[in-house]
Amino acid sequence: MPEAIRPRDNEAALAIQDRVTDLLNEPVGGWKVSAPKPDKVMRAPIYARDIRRGERCPLRPLNGMAAIEPEIAYILKKDLHPGAAEEEILAAIGETRLVLELMGSRFENLDEVSFAEKLADRLNHQGLLVGPVLEQGAGEWASSFPITIPGVFDGRGKHPDGHPLVPLKWLAGQVPLKTGQIVTTGSYAGVIEAPFDQPLRVVFGDAGEIAVTFYRDSAA
Repeated sequence: MPEAIRPRDNEAALAIQDRVTDLLNEPVGGWKVSAPKPDKVMRAPIYARDIRRGERCPLRPLNGMAAIEPEIAYILKKDLHPGAAEEEILAAIGETRLVLELMGSRFENLDEVSFAEKLADRLNHQGLLVGPVLEQGAGEWASSFPITIPGVFDGRGKHPDGHPLVPLKWLAGQVPLKTGQIVTTGSYAGVIEAPFDQPLRVVFGDAGEIAVTFYRDSAA
């Protein structure tokens, strides 16, 4: 992007997010969020068209691989407006789900762009794969547990904000949230590069797993 029109701060980047959403006339089906960092706001819309379900998932390659982040997300059963009390936020949670954030950027040289540009680009995501319901919800156990993808990844998952409720509560104070939207709350294992065209099992400790096969789709 020409230097003169690049976003230089969080405010400009968020304005670009909003304007692009308006121009595309795309309904927002959810949000990705993490608790804010010094000088960094970590939120971005997920368009309804980019929310996927099922055991086959199209994905644009990133460095030739399927780039994913294992996360826990909340589906809302009530609208929330900024300023809602904590008990209202908790009461608005309809479902807790295992999900995979689908990573990807519209920049060709991602390492060369600023954080503000990444924020304007919706924080490098291309969608969300929604997995099974967590019937027990996200209790204290949700702070840390093993993440395993047999043959691909094996590690100790840790929530970047301590617990998935932390970023949800922050987001609820920032933007209006609508019934049916899904809020995904941060990766337990950073970005994992997985193979295409191979059945995978993403195991979230004892909480459950997501079975998926990714396939390349330049139009995804």
